[in-house]
Amino acid sequence: MSDINIFDDPSKVPKPKDQIRIESVKAAPYADRFRVYVEVSVTAFLERPNLILVLRDSQGKIVNEVNIIETMHAEMDFTIHIRNVDDPAGDYSLDAELFYETRNPPQDTASYTFTIPPADE
Repeated sequence: MSDINIFDDPSKVPKPKDQIRIESVKAAPYADRFRVYVEVSVTAFLERPNLILVLRDSQGKIVNEVNIIETMHAEMDFTIHIRNVDDPAGDYSLDAELFYETRNPPQDTASYTFTIPPADE
């Protein structure tokens, strides 16, 4: 008897929680420069993980934070707003933490850096 494979892509087979990792984190500013499009991909999972996304400016100040509790999706996208600045131009980092019961320490982390150009570019 042969096995029936219901997953076309072996990387999409759900894994136990100890094998869950952040596969990728990407960020890109929208044309208005005050919003950032974020994509996060994690290992396909059996148990739903938690994520925290923290957007920081070049001085390390937190610009915004998103908490995702027990996500249902391995591939996610969000819009994060840049608040309390007159001009958002500059360098930013997006830090992601994946965890289950406790955040200290997180099970996995990933970072992505990007630049928001000045208004005249």
